[in-house]
Amino acid sequence: MATHRYTSALLKDFEQRGLVHEVSAGLDARLSSNPAVAGYIGFDPSSDSLHVGHLLGVLALRRLQLHGGRPVALVGGGTGMIGDPSGRSSERNLLDAPTLERNRAAIGGQLAQLIDFEGANGALLLDNLAWLGEAGLIDFLRDTGKHLTVGYMLAKDSVKSRLDAGLSFTEFSYMLLQSYDFLMLRRLHGVELQMGGSDQWGNITAGTELIRRVDGDGGEAQLAFGLCYPLLLAKNGEKFGKTAEGAVWLDAGRTSPFAFRQFWLDQDDHAVPQLLRQLTLDSEEQTSERLAVHAANPSLRVAQRHLAKTLTALVHGAEVESQAATVAAVLFGAEGGAAASPRSLDAAALSMLAAELPSELAPQASDATLIDLVLAAGFATSKSEARRLIEQGGISVNGEGAADPTTSAAHFAPLADGSLLLRKGRRDYRILRAR
Repeated sequence: MATHRYTSALLKDFEQRGLVHEVSAGLDARLSSNPAVAGYIGFDPSSDSLHVGHLLGVLALRRLQLHGGRPVALVGGGTGMIGDPSGRSSERNLLDAPTLERNRAAIGGQLAQLIDFEGANGALLLDNLAWLGEAGLIDFLRDTGKHLTVGYMLAKDSVKSRLDAGLSFTEFSYMLLQSYDFLMLRRLHGVELQMGGSDQWGNITAGTELIRRVDGDGGEAQLAFGLCYPLLLAKNGEKFGKTAEGAVWLDAGRTSPFAFRQFWLDQDDHAVPQLLRQLTLDSEEQTSERLAVHAANPSLRVAQRHLAKTLTALVHGAEVESQAATVAAVLFGAEGGAAASPRSLDAAALSMLAAELPSELAPQASDATLIDLVLAAGFATSKSEARRLIEQGGISVNGEGAADPTTSAAHFAPLADGSLLLRKGRRDYRILRAR
């Protein structure tokens, strides 16, 4: 990948990773002269969790920090009450203040795990309600609103795309409020750079223009800058991070760490090069070498496994990632090999396994047999069907083949949590729990 358009280390890095969609003139020179630039990204608190689509922005802040800048994460407690029309086809429901505060706190906690808040260029976590909540309507319209004309705002794609479908004045005002955020962040925290997805370019440039008009000396000197990266899109053109079950969340209570890891393992080969470059901190040399190994034997899914391990450890921690990998090895095999024994699972991994599989109650009769276990698992509807299934080698218990239908249920020693893991065929699992 060619990387010679920029001289600053940050923009070289972004370009090599395919992360430059639009960039303000002068940013490269500013970063080359002094990389210690404070830059921010806004996070919408319309939910109580970030999702995988947000990782592009989170990692953009980490890259800024690694190159000497200070990352600023702005949770829009004020603008979240209105809603950004960018990339939307309809107006969303407005959230009340208590809900927004709960969401803001939850997202702040997630960001604190993903970005370094310590050290000389430690990240800042801010809420724009701090200044938007203090802004009086008359003063805001007089001192800020007069600097951006309606014609200027209507020319922005985020507004034009919604005019025919209907755009309320509430959402129309979002651009002005986001511009005011940039102005206040520059004044209060010395923020010079705003980053965001490509659908944010109109809002970002409105902010740089407001800063030039309000804080400039009347000249064309660049006081603030914007940098947009391409949106991550799925094969169908939708924003990245959705499955048939909905969004893939960073919160373990909404998307389990196991399901989170599997999401990355399931990525198509064509998508993996971009994901490795844009969602990991690996160097281009490391990524190229890994992709070459992957290409030599795609069935091993080396690239997907690295992506899954890296991002699951980033979001949920290395220990949880290891547990999820162990559970996957039991269910699907490790590195393309045979399935691992469920007896290798510790209590935490067994709990994770139990959360992913359907469970039934084990039969309690003292004379219960393997046939009764198969019936209890719902793998058969009659004893004759269960017998045929067992005799054909279609059943395993705790990872071991079981071919004798008359085997006593008591013969199968339970796992550490007292359960039995039954499998029919290759991938159909049930957990049988003691009553």
